[in-house]
Amino acid sequence: MKYDFDRVIDRTRTNSMKWNKHFLKYRFESDDVLPLWVADMDFQCPQPVIEALKKRTAEEIYGYSWHKIPAYLDAVTNWMKRRHNWEVNKDWIVFSPGIVPAIYMLIQTFVNIGEKVIIQSPVYNPFFTAIENNGRQVLLNQLLYENKKYSIDFEDFEEKAKDPLTKMFILCSPHNPIGRVWTEKELRRIGDICLDNEILIVSDEIHHDLILSGYKHTLFSTISKEFEQNTFVCTAPSKTFNIAGLQTSNIIISDKRKREAFTNTIVNINGVMLPNVFGIIALIAGYDEGEEWLDQVLKYIEANFKFLKEFVSENLPDVDFIDPEGTFLAWLDFRKLGMNDEELREVMLKKAKVALDDGKIFGPGGEGFQRINIACPRSLLKQCMIRIVKALN
Repeated sequence: MKYDFDRVIDRTRTNSMKWNKHFLKYRFESDDVLPLWVADMDFQCPQPVIEALKKRTAEEIYGYSWHKIPAYLDAVTNWMKRRHNWEVNKDWIVFSPGIVPAIYMLIQTFVNIGEKVIIQSPVYNPFFTAIENNGRQVLLNQLLYENKKYSIDFEDFEEKAKDPLTKMFILCSPHNPIGRVWTEKELRRIGDICLDNEILIVSDEIHHDLILSGYKHTLFSTISKEFEQNTFVCTAPSKTFNIAGLQTSNIIISDKRKREAFTNTIVNINGVMLPNVFGIIALIAGYDEGEEWLDQVLKYIEANFKFLKEFVSENLPDVDFIDPEGTFLAWLDFRKLGMNDEELREVMLKKAKVALDDGKIFGPGGEGFQRINIACPRSLLKQCMIRIVKALN
């Protein structure tokens, strides 16, 4: 089936957090903005997912559901083998309604109050709150930025890993918001440091199916058996198939004792037991039949990135476009314009009337940047950028 990703779908009446005027007013102090912020796509979902949900809806009863059925477990394990060359045992799969709540509960399970967790800023902002709201300490290993490229400061990472209070590292792979797809060499060095210092790794790989051509995602646990035993791999079909609202994710934990400890926290302490009835159906349909849609959407996303890079080069010479390697999130550097974060936000919201994500919310190193969700019809992306150019001029 050929999908039309240029088609603009009206989401304003769907209670979409991204487009709902009441939420925009709350989040951005204005409902008169073009929203290209939160990371869901403005594209139709895969047709097999839509058809599977329609069929399930027609059954007329939507009671409690159970996900540990062969179709669900096979869909997850077959996808990991087919797309990522990882043999996952079905017993390793632990359901969570989302990766963020899973990270909260992993911290609660394996890090004591007052102990430290390493994260690499600028990074997905819920990492900060997951650590701090649980009474643990954030330990920053800020990424190095030079010549519009990001890299890991390994010397700093190793120094902080040696701190006896450091118990966990949260890896963002591919990295949000900068779009890096870490190489196997980079991941191996990080993993070795963590093993040497007995640091657990939480690998948030929610964007792992959204890799641009010319790059290869290395799923962290595939590097070695030692890494596999020391890692919690956080996966979900939500970004892959644009079904985030169905709240279905899978935390893959090969080590039995760690899996049992986490399961105790998620089920017995937090009472998370049963998945969304429609999330189960969407996951199975997506992993089993959604590959054609994914391949097409990746091509469209790449074309959007190409359009954006050329537009910025031609119309915003003082703005740096950071070449992405994965995700559908563009990272733009506005610092040469000489505005502070408040001034830049004012221009975007009040003059350009576009709702983006301010770089500063991603922590140190994000100041002066803006994150743009480019997974939308190109007409909307073009409209957004024209508004920015007019506002800056």
